Amino acid sequence: MKTKILFAAAGLACGGALQAATLNVSTAVQTHPDPSAPVIAVLKAGSEEPAPSDKGGPVPPGWTAVEVHGPFEGYVRNRDLTKQLDVVPGATVYLAPKDDGAALAVFEKGDKAEITGLRGRWTQIRLDKVLVGFIHSGPIEGAPIAAAPTSPAPAAAPPPSAPPSSASPAAPPPPAGDSNVALSRLYEGTFATTQSLLAPKRPYDWQLLDSSGKRIAYVDLSKLLLTEQLSSYVGRTVVVLGSIKPVMQTNDLVIVVEGFRLK
Repeated sequence: MKTKILFAAAGLACGGALQAATLNVSTAVQTHPDPSAPVIAVLKAGSEEPAPSDKGGPVPPGWTAVEVHGPFEGYVRNRDLTKQLDVVPGATVYLAPKDDGAALAVFEKGDKAEITGLRGRWTQIRLDKVLVGFIHSGPIEGAPIAAAPTSPAPAAAPPPSAPPSSASPAAPPPPAGDSNVALSRLYEGTFATTQSLLAPKRPYDWQLLDSSGKRIAYVDLSKLLLTEQLSSYVGRTVVVLGSIKPVMQTNDLVIVVEGFRLK
């Protein structure tokens, strides 16, 4: 009886050791079972070895399909966002903001994504999703680890300009990071009306305020087909996607809104 118990205990210990197997070397997880395929994640040495998955279809010898948990950094085209800044189901998520970039995943209904930045015609997102990738049975020499998605490096700060003349104050500068102010960006602030019985008529009916109550910019909603009552947004923090431009003959700015939602 004692012998049986000892064998059973040894079996359980062996099973636990197998289940808790760790990686001896850093291992690249790639989009396809091919050494030249893009890398979607790097499993560090000492981390738990992922369990094989049968969702990757037939796998060539020497490769294993595994499930990798996000979040992942990726990019979608701006046109694949709704007016509420949600990713459209069926949209392709790319590893880089370019038309010939490698595909990371297809966005499905129920997936979660958070917008983390704008890159011209592209929107950077953090995708919360479980993906199926492929690892080699051994370490891949020269694996393209550098191809793993990373956040874009911050743009260099613009050179200082001469202070404006007190007789002719300059308009507030557009956000740093790109000289082309026509590109769409994300802006956050408190949504407020410009209409007041005691104030003169403003060029736009709506504005975005910072935490101190100062105007960041006017808000031009003419491109949107909003069915909601805008009054329900007043006094609340919103996130808008749009391009910013100066208001003619003033020192003010206006955001031409393309997407609009509560934070």
